[in-house]
Amino acid sequence: MTPAQLIVDVAVAGVFAVVALWSEVAGYGSGPVSLPASVLTCLLLAVALALRRVSPGLALAAAWIAAVLQMSLGRPPAVADIAIFAVLYATAAYGSRLVFWLGFASTIVGAVVITAYLFVVPGFAGGALSLSTLPVAFAVLIAAGFALMLSWTIGALVRTALRARENRAAQVRAETEAATEQERVRIARDMHDVVAHSLAVVIAQADGARYAASADPAAATQALGTISSTARAALADVRLLLTQLRHAESAGPQPTLADLEELYAQVRSAGVELQVDIDPAPLAEPSAAVQLALYRILQEALTNALRHGDGGPVTVRLAWRPTVARGAAGVELEVRNRLKAGDRPMPSGHGLIGMGERASLVGGILSASDRDGEFVVTGVLPAGGSA
Repeated sequence: MTPAQLIVDVAVAGVFAVVALWSEVAGYGSGPVSLPASVLTCLLLAVALALRRVSPGLALAAAWIAAVLQMSLGRPPAVADIAIFAVLYATAAYGSRLVFWLGFASTIVGAVVITAYLFVVPGFAGGALSLSTLPVAFAVLIAAGFALMLSWTIGALVRTALRARENRAAQVRAETEAATEQERVRIARDMHDVVAHSLAVVIAQADGARYAASADPAAATQALGTISSTARAALADVRLLLTQLRHAESAGPQPTLADLEELYAQVRSAGVELQVDIDPAPLAEPSAAVQLALYRILQEALTNALRHGDGGPVTVRLAWRPTVARGAAGVELEVRNRLKAGDRPMPSGHGLIGMGERASLVGGILSASDRDGEFVVTGVLPAGGSA
């Protein structure tokens, strides 16, 4: 509870205590009553009213003590008893599971006790229960039970509404966290693809330029130019990713199949003998998601070839077929390269995991494995459109 709610509850209980005490003092002198005990009854009910939301269990206990004290004095129902309805409401709305059911039991026991008290104590309903007063006693039992149960039922309905609101809020938080995590994974995947590939090209070119600096200045100059253009492109991609981090609505342009030639050129400029075979070619433009997935998978596969390959030829095969998965059009891909002795990409690395995730996101499958000294990446991606 907030401090404001506590202040309101205490203030309401204070006003209630004043009104209840005035009612008791005004009726003092009629019947066998002790004024201090009546004042104590009013104070107990006022305390129960103040504690109803802070501690519904204590409030229910205080209300029962006050009721027993009131009946022991032989007093009739008074204004102070109104607090009992508020306490029963609070046990159902805010109490623990135990207090919730104790409040329910109190409605039944309370109705029986009230009826028995009114028809047994002298001065109330003739002071005896007989066949003539039995219908009245039954009516009092029903009325008391209905009044007490109504208060508890309203609290139970409020409890259900509060639980539903909390569940909705928790669901919204969970969905928001899931979306945030998914976006974080996507950006991390894009960041890895951009940075890892660009750095692999830059490292390969830098090594080549270092060896060619004295023997072939022209080749060194060309290598430095490739380093510069690759680094600039990587910087532009990183800036785009940072823009997405700051402004989620700015998706920005993404690589397509038209950018594959530039990717192949970067790999060839790093000194790799790259062989690309596309047969058959696509008959229609695939969806943007499939184009992005294919580009990033090839980018990561070629990056692995640069980092872990033995410098031999790298083969890329793409086959666009009318039926590859569930009768839909799609592309079969394969990337092969020889590995350095004792070197291979880690199965748990970010790159291989990212390739698998990208294939899964568009409904495809992908595998990567070491086959007799060759690292082979194979996959099938649906085209996302007509053949």
